[in-house]
Amino acid sequence: MRAVSGFEVAAALGYDGVEVMVWTDPGSQDVDALRRHSRNTGTPVLSVHSPSLLITQRVWSPDPVVRLRRSVEAAMELEARTVVVHPPFRWQRRYGDYFADLVAELEESSGVAIAVENMFKVRSPGRKGSRVSAFRPSIDPTDVGYANYTLDLSHTAAADMDALALARRMGEGLRHVHLADGTGIPKDEHLVPGRGGQPCAELLETLAEGDFAGQVVLEVNTRSARNLDRRMKDLAEALLFTRLHLGQ
Repeated sequence: MRAVSGFEVAAALGYDGVEVMVWTDPGSQDVDALRRHSRNTGTPVLSVHSPSLLITQRVWSPDPVVRLRRSVEAAMELEARTVVVHPPFRWQRRYGDYFADLVAELEESSGVAIAVENMFKVRSPGRKGSRVSAFRPSIDPTDVGYANYTLDLSHTAAADMDALALARRMGEGLRHVHLADGTGIPKDEHLVPGRGGQPCAELLETLAEGDFAGQVVLEVNTRSARNLDRRMKDLAEALLFTRLHLGQ
């Protein structure tokens, strides 16, 4: 879904706002255009997802430090309070050495929370049935320790990780949730919550009972929807599920 369509769909369904995934779509990289879409639809940008994926390694800059800095700058310009970022890849040695200090430095200077996301292992091309981590030092950001975290339930499904236990390890640092579901296969499925095996409802109810003051973002894959009507129904169902279990 292109950035402009995301704003329009969110407005039509009554979402509180959007997370902008900075992507290969030029519209997602243009802060002025994003501000205009936000104003025209009355839909605020609540968070910015830094271009951390393999496919976005040259978006804005081939230097991951520059990409993260620009993500924070974009968040400040769009009045978004959170930037989501993946841990460094294993081969990004200099960036990996500097990453924790960079995150802390940018948070202090900007006031924007940089929420480091949990990831999952991928199949090893050379060894049948084995899976390896592409991330340094691991797929679990609590192994390092950051001030702020993003908990992604599609990723916990793909990693065969206990999402509730991970949320407890994140503790007060749990700033941001990517809510989606997964069946447990080693693939990032991003299903509508309730259609997989993740404790989506239980997590939301736990957050509602506590003092969680962060953001819950529906990161649902609708590529399999046959048409716009089906896509809108899936996104409406996901929103209803989330609000129901948050007690809204």
